[in-house]
Amino acid sequence: MVKVQEFDEKQNAVAIPQELLKGKRHLRKDEIEILEKNLNHNDDPTWENFYVQDGEGNFDPTLIHLSFFSGFIILGKLRKVNLTYNDLTLTCGIRRSRLSDVVTGDDNVIRNVYYLDNYRFGNRVILFNINELCCTKHSKFGNGILKEGEPEDNRIWIGVANENDGRSVLPFESMIPADAYIWSHYRDDPELLERFVALTEKGNDGKLNTYGYIDDDSVIKNCSIIKDAKIGKCAYIKGAFKLKNVSILSSPEEPSQIGEGVEMVNGIFGYGSRAFYQAIAVRFVIGRNCQVKYGARVLNSVLGDNSTISCCEVLNNLVFPFHEQHHNSSFLIATTIMGQSNIASGATIGSNHNSRSPDGEIFAKRGFWPGLCSDFKHNSRFASFVLVSKGSYQNELDIPYPFALVSPGLNGNQAIRIVPAFWFMYDMFAITRNNNKFKKRDKRAIKVQNIETDPFAPDTMQEIMSALDRIIGLTSKYLLNTKNDAMEGATDQAKIYQKAKDYLHQNPEADFVLEDPVCQKKFGATIHKPVQAYKMYRKIVKYFATRSLMEYCKSAGAEYLTLELIKKIRELPLYTEWECVGGQIIPSQKIQELFVQIKEGTIDDWESVHNFYNDCQKEYEQYKVRYALYLLEKLYSRPIEDFTFDLYRNISDDVTVCAYDIYNAAFGSREKDYTDYYRNMVYRNQKEMDAVIGPLQDNSFLVGLREDTAQFTAEIKELFKGLCENK
Repeated sequence: MVKVQEFDEKQNAVAIPQELLKGKRHLRKDEIEILEKNLNHNDDPTWENFYVQDGEGNFDPTLIHLSFFSGFIILGKLRKVNLTYNDLTLTCGIRRSRLSDVVTGDDNVIRNVYYLDNYRFGNRVILFNINELCCTKHSKFGNGILKEGEPEDNRIWIGVANENDGRSVLPFESMIPADAYIWSHYRDDPELLERFVALTEKGNDGKLNTYGYIDDDSVIKNCSIIKDAKIGKCAYIKGAFKLKNVSILSSPEEPSQIGEGVEMVNGIFGYGSRAFYQAIAVRFVIGRNCQVKYGARVLNSVLGDNSTISCCEVLNNLVFPFHEQHHNSSFLIATTIMGQSNIASGATIGSNHNSRSPDGEIFAKRGFWPGLCSDFKHNSRFASFVLVSKGSYQNELDIPYPFALVSPGLNGNQAIRIVPAFWFMYDMFAITRNNNKFKKRDKRAIKVQNIETDPFAPDTMQEIMSALDRIIGLTSKYLLNTKNDAMEGATDQAKIYQKAKDYLHQNPEADFVLEDPVCQKKFGATIHKPVQAYKMYRKIVKYFATRSLMEYCKSAGAEYLTLELIKKIRELPLYTEWECVGGQIIPSQKIQELFVQIKEGTIDDWESVHNFYNDCQKEYEQYKVRYALYLLEKLYSRPIEDFTFDLYRNISDDVTVCAYDIYNAAFGSREKDYTDYYRNMVYRNQKEMDAVIGPLQDNSFLVGLREDTAQFTAEIKELFKGLCENK
């Protein structure tokens, strides 16, 4: 209900912060006369509430027309100069506007701002055609903090990963996906959760003295409602419908833009990001260099850097960097998606719960790619770089095989089909191009969130090692069930395991199908091409391990590995369990160390948490090379010093073949686009095809890959030279 109060000039008197009056002065009598002649009105008839920049030529009263003032007004330099942004040119000054408790910077344009209250501006700010621009004294600008006297119910939470808010996190201006991950996925420690809240409140004095702020060189035009907003430098906002309780982070190096019809409420919009065309975001943190457009709805979600959301619905999600989702018919609900992902049109991830309560979740590691019109039942979990074929998956899934293809069963068979290591066998171009592609798309000027874009990294190697062990275990069951002669004499689990492993090594052409009951609830899965997958997984682990060892040699200034270098590597800490934390690969043990320091108070703000991440990143190459040595020794079940000359040569040969397999497979995958009849039938001739998709020989990625492969294979032949000399 609208309240009616008697007008009282004294009630509009506001205490002016004295630091704002430095270098300011009251108006002269002649300046007041000019202002009143130009049809300006002040609730204070003495104009004592009005301050301008001191100094000759710093205030031109003729630049203020048809405007209303109340509270206190403190102006920076106001001179007759034009500000131009794109095709908009306006003369500095205040025209047809109503201002209350406003502090401007130098040379601002305020034109047709019909209600402007409790704001401060930087220099060269343009405000043009705005219905309402105001800020309450208790605003938090999208941060999950409280002001004095406010009840806990007023706190803004973001219900990521779960629709029942069981994994809710508090947004804050510097939040990155790593923060949201450790907060939302370690819920079994109440003390730690309390400390996360304390970290978020650090620096908040709770005082009810908040004011809105728009920083230097920002342009806001043709907007309806902007309330409780803090807007950074060089932001461009045009035609926004509603911005409320938000921080728009922007800088000259990473300017942010918000366009027509956009609504944003309760959240943080990241540096260099863009939102256009009726996009909606409510309770959100959107990272750096993101795009949200074409009617997209981002609700109760944290979106990682370098991501694109358009047309679709994203509700209650934690999404890591490099996520692509831009189809009107797709939606994502109650998930943790670990980035480098692509959600196809018609993918309905979140439509089917397994109880009356919407508490199910989808958990997908890096590189998740569900196909057209695929849908899943909560709960489901996917290993890294899993490609899911078009289909309706009616039962919960648990896919532990990285780089796999998952598809529905054939001919009425309700068991799903899985081809482990599918990417390596059939589409190496896509998987090897990923690292290069993502690095090119990373337009962040300041990279707070560390991101591992290489598909061959400790997290994926850890998954491959688990998948190898699983294939051996399932193969042993298959051989026992079929009474295969290879199992003769196997009397205990250790011998059974070893004989199954030997069978996979000694029968590279064997063709059989395994059954994995865990991969799908009720009906299980059939595992196809297990021998080929086993061989390919091992090749990739050897490739990763030797490449990591080679990189370490280079950083140490050595031409090849020696016993002395191996000794130094052994002295490095060994971590065998890894987590993708917001896109950064960190040993699980280091995360536990972080939690201890947070609970002890050694780390008492989020900046210190970010410094911890950065310290881990600085040590990442050392952690990785120690893990690489561990993997190589685990594959051959002996220390590297005990490898024979033939074994060193076998590794070098395998890795060389793997490197060329990677190149040839990548080249072959791309070559199909030029040689396949159905690919090139839409072109009249070769010349037209080259004009449309570019000549194959000019593909910059393949050219670079060929050169890198040649150099890598030349160096790999020398890697074990120093160790071989001791044999």
